[in-house]
Amino acid sequence: MSTTTDSKISGSISDRAWEAIQGGYDLQVHVAPDVIERRTDDVDLAKDFLAHGLKGFVLKSHYIPTAERAKVVARAVPGIKSYGAITLNHSVGGLNPVALEIAGRSGAKIVWFPTVDAANETAGRVDGPNTKLPFWAKIQRELSAEGISPAPLSPIDSNGNLSEMTKRCLERIAKHNMILATGHLGRVEIFKLVPKAREMGVKKIVITHAEFPSQSLTGEEQKELADMGATIEHCFTTTYTNKARWEDLFANVRKTGVERTMLSTDLGQTINPPVAEGFALYAQRFLDAGFSVEEIHHMAATIPARLVEE
Repeated sequence: MSTTTDSKISGSISDRAWEAIQGGYDLQVHVAPDVIERRTDDVDLAKDFLAHGLKGFVLKSHYIPTAERAKVVARAVPGIKSYGAITLNHSVGGLNPVALEIAGRSGAKIVWFPTVDAANETAGRVDGPNTKLPFWAKIQRELSAEGISPAPLSPIDSNGNLSEMTKRCLERIAKHNMILATGHLGRVEIFKLVPKAREMGVKKIVITHAEFPSQSLTGEEQKELADMGATIEHCFTTTYTNKARWEDLFANVRKTGVERTMLSTDLGQTINPPVAEGFALYAQRFLDAGFSVEEIHHMAATIPARLVEE
C-alpha cells in the first residue's frame, strides 16, 4: 500500500488503516480553487483518492457553491465520485431559499448552515488569550473593515423560534433530498433545527464536526441528536490540531455508536497533512484506540456512501 510523503506522518500509517478506508468518501474537504490558499486542487485530489482506493468526496467552500465544479472534476478523473455543496453564508445571500433551489437543481449534495458568518462562530470577531484564528478569519475581518459585513446569521428569530426563512430553506433541502449539515451553529440552534427539519421531511441530517470548539457537543448531546435521526460527524482536523481531545472523541463515538457516526477529514489546509493520508492517519488513530477495521470502514465508507448515493 502506498505510504505518505509527508514527513509529519510518514511511517505512521499501517496497511490495516488503508484497508479500513478503502471505498471511503470524505464529505468535507477544502481544496483549491478557493479564496484561501489550499494544499492541493480538486483534480489532483481526485487523482490521489483514486490511487489510494478511495471512492469520492464533497467539495466544501465557505463562500461559493461547488456543484458545477464537482461535475467537471468527476468527468476529468473517471472512477471518482465528486459532489458539490453550498454553505449558507452571506456570499450566497445567507439563509437564502433561492440559492438552495438553484443548488438543488445543480445536483448539490450537502447544505451547510452558516459557518464563518454564523452568530455562534466568533472566530475573527472576538479573540481570547493566545487565540489561533482560522484562515478564513482574516477574510471576515477585511470585509468588516470595508463595511460590507452584514450581521451574523442565526436560524433562530428574536422570539427564540426558527425563522420563516429558515423554514423555507428546509423546504428546499427536503424537496431536493439534500443533506442538511449544521455548520457552525450552536447547540441551542442545532437542537431547534434538527427536529423541525425531520418534521418538514428532511431525510438526511449531519451534525457537523461535533467536537469543534464552536459546537463542542457532549457525548450525551451527540447521542440525543443521533436518537433524533441525525448522523454525527467527527473531523480529523479537530483533534489533530488539538481543538479537542482524542480520548473524548473515542468516548463520544462509542456512546453514539459507529452505526450513527461518520468520519471526515476537514483537510486541505496548507499546514496540515494531505487529505488521503490524513484520512488514513485518522483510521490509524481509531485502530490504535481499539476500533476494528470493519467499524472504521462503516464510519468512513458505508455511512457517507449512504448519505450521498441514496
